[in-house]
Amino acid sequence: MPTHAPVSDIAAPSPIHAAVAEDFAAVNRTIMAQLGSRIPLVETIGQYIIASGGKRLRPLLVLLAARALGYQGDRHVTLATLIEFMHTSTLLHDDVVDESHLRRGKATANDAWGNAPSVLVGDFLYSRSFQMMVEVGSMRIMDVLSSATCVIAEGEVQQLTNVGNPDIDEAAYFETIQGKTAMLFEAASHSGAILAEATPEQEAALQHYGRYLGLAFQLIDDLLDYQGDAEAMGKNVGDDLAEGKPTLPLIQAMAKGTPAQAKVIRQAIRQGGLDHLQEVLEIIDATGALEYTRQRAVEMADRALAQLEALPASPYRDSMAELAHLAVDRQA
Repeated sequence: MPTHAPVSDIAAPSPIHAAVAEDFAAVNRTIMAQLGSRIPLVETIGQYIIASGGKRLRPLLVLLAARALGYQGDRHVTLATLIEFMHTSTLLHDDVVDESHLRRGKATANDAWGNAPSVLVGDFLYSRSFQMMVEVGSMRIMDVLSSATCVIAEGEVQQLTNVGNPDIDEAAYFETIQGKTAMLFEAASHSGAILAEATPEQEAALQHYGRYLGLAFQLIDDLLDYQGDAEAMGKNVGDDLAEGKPTLPLIQAMAKGTPAQAKVIRQAIRQGGLDHLQEVLEIIDATGALEYTRQRAVEMADRALAQLEALPASPYRDSMAELAHLAVDRQA
């Protein structure tokens, strides 16, 4: 059997984790325990993808939401862990679908082991998350999370069908990122609220907080694809363009550019690849498309912040506010 990676390698806490540092450490321990399998390759790939970095934002949302509402039990640790497993399973599958070779500066699991093992280990993590869902013991939480998985899958399929299509408009773009990204953020904060037996007003507020936070994060991700630091991001600038993904910077540049500029971007989306990257970057800059994308992200973060008014003052609420600021201020 492979040696477990040290817990410290799984997810190093940052200032946004301080309010729930002990809970977060418990989540890391639970992750390692739940990765156990009689099949060594399952553990090897599971540990590799889990240890590859990331801020653990979705499990963090569960912990903060539950604690912000005074939850005193320990089932939030199980809930946070299963949310992370759901997320990790989608990463494994996404990298296969996108034929990705790099994630967070490391080779993807499919690059290291091949597509079939990556898909199957993704299935294992997804199935293990449902085992833990039963342990949590809430039919309402199971309803929220099982419904979320369907929406996430639909969002991924929708994104796939959008590839190479320059006619996607802003409304269709937001519908896609609501499904593929924001839905799990929303499910995390919403399920944390349900576990803490929130009032209807608080439950709705935390559900919407997660949704808007997830949208803000995805908007900045899509912005950074054309502006970010490749080393910090762990992927190359222009990867979305190479895959023919019509994200908001391209949609806005087509809307605001000249017919000739729009034609260049339409052709780049249809063809994929990076042959037109420099010209596309110049058009994006000339049309202010990145600033527009940032403004939309700030709008979503502000909406998320407004939802926190439904919660009592606490360090947990402060951390949730800091997350909203982080969503738009980050560079990777």
